[in-house]
Amino acid sequence: MSTSTLATAKAPSPAPTNSRARVIVASLIGTSIEFYDFYVYATAAVLVFPTLFFANADPTVALLASFAVFGVAFIARPVGSIVFGHFGDRIGRKNTLIASLLTMGIATVLIGVLPAATVPGFHVLAPTFLVILRFAQGFGLGGEWSGAALLATENAPKGKRAIYGTFPQLGAPIGFMIANGLFLILNVSMSTAAFASWGWRIPFLGSAVLVIVGLYARFKLVETPAFEAVKESGNVSKLPIARVFKTSWRPLILGTFIMLATYTLFYLMTTFTLTYGTTASSTSTAAAAAKAAGKPFNAAAFVPGLGYSRQSFLLMLIVGVAFFGIFTLVSGPLAERFGRRRLLLVVTGAILVFGFVFAPLFSAGFAGAQGLLIIGFILMGLTFGPMGAVLPELFPANVRYTGSAISYNVSSILGAAVAPFIAVALWQAAHGSTFLVGIYLAAMAAITFVALLISRETRDVDYATNLN
Repeated sequence: MSTSTLATAKAPSPAPTNSRARVIVASLIGTSIEFYDFYVYATAAVLVFPTLFFANADPTVALLASFAVFGVAFIARPVGSIVFGHFGDRIGRKNTLIASLLTMGIATVLIGVLPAATVPGFHVLAPTFLVILRFAQGFGLGGEWSGAALLATENAPKGKRAIYGTFPQLGAPIGFMIANGLFLILNVSMSTAAFASWGWRIPFLGSAVLVIVGLYARFKLVETPAFEAVKESGNVSKLPIARVFKTSWRPLILGTFIMLATYTLFYLMTTFTLTYGTTASSTSTAAAAAKAAGKPFNAAAFVPGLGYSRQSFLLMLIVGVAFFGIFTLVSGPLAERFGRRRLLLVVTGAILVFGFVFAPLFSAGFAGAQGLLIIGFILMGLTFGPMGAVLPELFPANVRYTGSAISYNVSSILGAAVAPFIAVALWQAAHGSTFLVGIYLAAMAAITFVALLISRETRDVDYATNLN
C-alpha cells in the first residue's frame, strides 16, 4: 500500500457539524414552541382564568390573582436556569434543550385538561394545580432560551453571531402570533359561553403537536463546536453555578439589568395592553355586560379601559407583533455593524421617551392605540433581537449556559413577573389613566441605560476559546 494511501486511511474523518438550515430551524422552532406555550397562558390569564379559577373573587381581585399565578412562572425560571444551566455546561447544549422543551410542553398540555374551580371538589385543588403547572412551565423555559441562543451563536460564522442570535429571538413574535391567532379564531368561531367552557383548552392541548415537531428538529443536532472545545480542553465546570458566581458575578449583574427594559416593555405591550384595551370604557357598558353574563357588578370598584372587543384588540396586537418580528431580524445586522452596546443605548433611550408618550398615545382613539402597539413592538424587536448574542457573549464558554440563563431569568422576575401586576395596580390607582404605567416603563429603561453605560462592547469577543 502506498504512503499516500496509508495517510488517507489514517486521516480522521471531519467532525460532524450542524448545517446553517438545521441551526436556524432547531433554535427558531424551539423558542417558537416555548413562547407559544407561554403566551397561551398569558392570553388565557386575561380572558378566561379570572372567572374559571377565581370565580368567587371580586373581578379586579380575580384579575390580579390570575396575574399573580402568571408571575409564578417567572419565579420558577431562575430555578430552571440553575438546573438546566448546570447540565448545559456539564453535558452539553443538545440534550439539555430537549429536556427543557419536554418540561414546558407537558406542563402546558396538563393545564389544558385541568378542571375549573367551579367543579365540585376542585374549589381549592384547581387553583393549586394551576400554580404547580405554571411553575413547571417557568422551570422549563428557564433552560430553554439560553440553550437556544447558544445553539445559534456557537454555530455562527465569524462576524455573524448577532445575526444568528436573532433566530431564537424570532421565536417570540412567531409564538405570540400563533397563540393569539388561534385564540382569535376560536373567539370568532364559537360563542363566549363555549369558549369559556372548553374552547380555551384547545391551544393548550395543541401544544403537544408542536412539541413533537420541536423534538424531531433537536434530536438531529450535534453538539456545538464551542462546547466540544471546552471538553477537549478539559475545562468543563464541575459546578457551573459556583464557578459563575465566583468568576463572572459582574456580568451576571450587568446582564440582568441590561434585559430589564426589554422584559418590562414586552409584558406591558402584550399582557397589560390586552387587559386595558378590552376593559369596558364606561360604567354603564360594564354593568350591561355583567348583567348579560349573569354576574354581579361592583360600580365602586370599576376602572375604565378602552372598550375594544377581544377579537378587535387581538387583531391589533397581531399587527403590532408583525413589526416585532421584522425589527427583530433588522436588529441583527445593525448590532454587527454598530456594535451591540451602541445600538442598545440608542434603543433604550427611545424606550425611555416612549414611556412618557405611552398614555397620550393609548388614549388617542384607534389610530393612537394601534400606533402605540406598532411603535412599542418596533422598539421591542430592536432591543430583544441583539440579546441572543449580548448575554451569552458576557460569559466564558464553560459557564455560558448557566450565566446567560441566570441573567435572563432573574431579569424576568424584576422586569416581567411584576410588570402586569404593577401596571394594573397603577392603572387602578390612577382611576383609568395609564400615565403612571408609562412612567414605570421609563424608570425601568433608565436603569437599563445605566447598566449599558458601564458595560463593555462584546462584538469582538473570542467566543470559542474564551474560558475561565
